[in-house]
Amino acid sequence: MIKTQTFVSVLLSLFFLFSLPFSSLAAPPSSSSVYESFVQCFSDKTKSPQAQIAENVFSPTNPSYSSVLRAYIRNARFNTSSTPKPTIIFTPRSYSHVSAAVLCSKPLNFVFKIRSGGHDYDGLSYVSDKPFFILDMSNLRDVTVNISDQTAWISAGATLGEVYYGIWRESKVHGFPAGVCPTVGVGGHLSGGGYGNMVRKYGLSVDYVEDAKIVDVKGRVLDRKAMGEDLFWAISGGGGGSFGVVLGYKVKLVPVPSTVTVFRVEQYMDAGAVDMVHKWQFVGPKTDRNLFMRMLIQPTTRNKVKTVRASVVALFLGRADDVVSLLAKDFPELGLKKEACKEMTWIQSAIWWDNDENATQTDPKVFLDRDLDSASFGKRKSDYVATEIPRDGIETLFKKMIELGKIGLVFNPYGGKMAEVAEDATPFPHRNKLFKIQYSVNWKESSAEIEKGYLNQAKVLYSFMTGFVSKNPRNAYLNYRDVDIGVNDHGVNSYKEGEVYGRKYFGNNFDRLVKIKTAVDPDNFFRNEQSIPTLPSKA
Repeated sequence: MIKTQTFVSVLLSLFFLFSLPFSSLAAPPSSSSVYESFVQCFSDKTKSPQAQIAENVFSPTNPSYSSVLRAYIRNARFNTSSTPKPTIIFTPRSYSHVSAAVLCSKPLNFVFKIRSGGHDYDGLSYVSDKPFFILDMSNLRDVTVNISDQTAWISAGATLGEVYYGIWRESKVHGFPAGVCPTVGVGGHLSGGGYGNMVRKYGLSVDYVEDAKIVDVKGRVLDRKAMGEDLFWAISGGGGGSFGVVLGYKVKLVPVPSTVTVFRVEQYMDAGAVDMVHKWQFVGPKTDRNLFMRMLIQPTTRNKVKTVRASVVALFLGRADDVVSLLAKDFPELGLKKEACKEMTWIQSAIWWDNDENATQTDPKVFLDRDLDSASFGKRKSDYVATEIPRDGIETLFKKMIELGKIGLVFNPYGGKMAEVAEDATPFPHRNKLFKIQYSVNWKESSAEIEKGYLNQAKVLYSFMTGFVSKNPRNAYLNYRDVDIGVNDHGVNSYKEGEVYGRKYFGNNFDRLVKIKTAVDPDNFFRNEQSIPTLPSKA
């Protein structure tokens, strides 16, 4: 009971309560009574004995609590002794479990975090500065492939690696246009408009979603027909955590050739890298849509001299001879030789992109390894470029990166299919940009001082890039979560706070997302620090 709480925690609790909808105001009970209330409710809703429920509902006193929490923390910045911890973690094994978790959490006044793969870069799926629960979807990992109609049902708790492995077991000439990191969870990736190295050929993952299932705020399990086209549109790129609990998606598979080609070419600042990066802007987004050339730009030391390395990492949906002749004509600055190319199957290329140079000898079962509790420290930010950066801009960028020392950049080209899809076809609005920038810095040392320095590098480089990137608003990518661009306390200014980051992530699509949010979750139960707000209530 609150009698045992310190004065400060009482104040924090009161602040938290008054940030909630008026209808939900009540004093928060103690952790033990919260757990008991939840388990009793969960037992009643699911008709399960309480002893059985304990296998899927974890309080901090449970011996397995720490390992369950840590398993899907993918950023070590949020895996410290001082990181706020959830009062309860639940790991549902059925849709009825998810429904019960929603209904039993609503009366308890806790923030309800939803975690699929744990790759939210700023930890919003498993950390909160207010009292919170975590719904961990990792047990709901079914992947069912139906080659006869070229579709798959992929559950929210499945990983992309499990999706690719499931497709490969059924067909060697089908794939799916999603991300290159195999441990990313389906729920967050697809609901946020995830992309991969076939983005220029096929567009986004959400462009191939045919159906979905979600548990709404009333605990109902809804498919596309039952939820309606507005909500279906919203969870196909607007982020699932604002509208309900996404259970999974039915997706259309795409054809891939029996042989694809990958290559990596590196150049340094004093030997052609500036010209290569400058020219890449005119080729990467405009060349044959079967070719995806990611550009990595990284400060490094070579022969005891600080410099910048630019690397093109590529997937071509075709043979090596064809891509070599294509780039000899379109991109001679790259200097691609056939010896640098490797031909392989599509599944092997997915393994190669996961930094496995021996992909042709690697068993695709490697994609079933979830690599739990193995996070390094990191920070990501994002930008979009609509007009090519001039050559002298590239040169000054390189010098700035050398000055900062560690922060790197990743340029991901658009064009092709992306430019053919309307900006409002899904909540993802950035279809017509030339390329997306990811700011990326990783480190291994657990030090507040080191972390502060690297976070500052990211902010300084982001500020430096202002003149080269999109404006009004300065666009950002939801799946490269970045709390620097704005957060929401969900108080009286919730809409205004949400509009700051919402316009950056969703452009004009933000307005439709807000209307849908207000209709399906008017009391804002499903919320996080960057969720879609409801419309402000009229006084």
